[in-house]
Amino acid sequence: MSRTRRILVIGAGAGGLAAAMDLSAAGAAVTVIDRAEEVGGKMRQLPVNGRGIDAGPTVFTMRWVFEDLFSRAGASLSSELTLTGAERLARHAWLDGSQLDLWADIDQSASAIEAFSDTRNADGYRAFCDDSRDIFQTLRAPFMAAQKPSPLGLSRGIGLHRLDKLWRTRPFDRYGSRLKRYFSDPRLQQLFGRYATYIGSSPYLTPATLMLIAHVEQDGVWLVEGGMRAVARAMQTVAARQGTSFRLGTGARSIDIAGGHVAGVTLETGEYLPADAVVFNGDQSALASGVLGPAVVSAGKRTAPAARSLSALTWCMTAKTSGFDLDYHTVFFSDAYQAEFRTIFDDRRLPAQPTIYICAQDRVGPDRPTDRERLLILINAPADGDRASMGDDQLVRLRAQTEDYLACFGLTLEADAPALATQPSGFHDLFPGTGGALYGRANHSPFATFARQGARSAVKGLYLAGGSVHPGAGVPMATLSGCLAAEAVLTAR
Repeated sequence: MSRTRRILVIGAGAGGLAAAMDLSAAGAAVTVIDRAEEVGGKMRQLPVNGRGIDAGPTVFTMRWVFEDLFSRAGASLSSELTLTGAERLARHAWLDGSQLDLWADIDQSASAIEAFSDTRNADGYRAFCDDSRDIFQTLRAPFMAAQKPSPLGLSRGIGLHRLDKLWRTRPFDRYGSRLKRYFSDPRLQQLFGRYATYIGSSPYLTPATLMLIAHVEQDGVWLVEGGMRAVARAMQTVAARQGTSFRLGTGARSIDIAGGHVAGVTLETGEYLPADAVVFNGDQSALASGVLGPAVVSAGKRTAPAARSLSALTWCMTAKTSGFDLDYHTVFFSDAYQAEFRTIFDDRRLPAQPTIYICAQDRVGPDRPTDRERLLILINAPADGDRASMGDDQLVRLRAQTEDYLACFGLTLEADAPALATQPSGFHDLFPGTGGALYGRANHSPFATFARQGARSAVKGLYLAGGSVHPGAGVPMATLSGCLAAEAVLTAR
């Protein structure tokens, strides 16, 4: 591709950075635009008491996606990032005092489950791992790596003579119901059902196909030196080395059209940047809502509030902890797990006793913090941030309730001031058009994933990337979406 072909990328999240890397490596003149002062999108870090705390994604998985991406850009992932494989995947706790650690080693996890529950559930875990691996391998090439697959196209990609493999992906089984075939212990049904929340969905509504997320973790979880922000910075560094330029701190006001084709982007400052193509790395609802001007409304599809994925209420803080031995990832489960999701998705409110996730970001390696440690505390919330906002008094009250609830598990927090809260309206402000939904639309039907748009939009010269489009949410999937967008640009006629 000639350097004279000008490509603008709006949004410096994982998808936009991946698109920039591939397009620059192919010879395009790429400029990345973002209103934030630094790259990363949801891979953001907040300064609290002089220390940076990851306030978005905390898990690095699907390493092969990044190894391939960096290799295409003439770089090595291991040279750009320091990654440490996690031996323990997460610690899980229940109000009855029981605890279970899951491990990267399947045999070690099975032994832990047998001691926690019984042999039958340990055997069920092994079968669950086998089936989740089979689903992942079936869908990796014909779905994840494909441009906007349809149900028929997916069938053809797998092979019409191998439709039994497609059937084994369980698209018409409910995930929560399917788990009962592997686990009789309701605590284990909770634990493994939680994987559906990784894409912002309820385990009781999403297809059992989402079992594949369990294999993603079993295939490897890495801790990143410098936090997840370091991943974004490494992608920026490699893209810049290939010639990508970055315009940070100034957002896009509109995507402009001339002669039925993308012509350029007008920045919030009024400056106009001409372009031969634009990659929009943001929620496709923002386009449909007119956030980037009336000319490109047809390029997006508005996600109805009821169809949105989960949002969250988070706190970033430094604190002294006692009474419960946190791991890097710790989950404290509600006693009313199914009711929790009904409250969020049906009643559109926060549950009284939510499941709580804590990322204790100084708990790396055998040494445990002896003083203040960095914590991200998260509870799931409805994505209604464009319609309601919590006041400071309510946030203070919710934090106190959350800390009181953690005390029921034995965990005491002595938190320093300030603690930075982000609510759904805050996520909506950060990511316009979303209502605070962190994963695009929820996957609550067998065909919901096919409702996601592909890289090619209805507007000529405008391409889509990010977690709201195919192949889905999460850092590696959003990265793949950027690769697919770059591929679509490069193969356009």
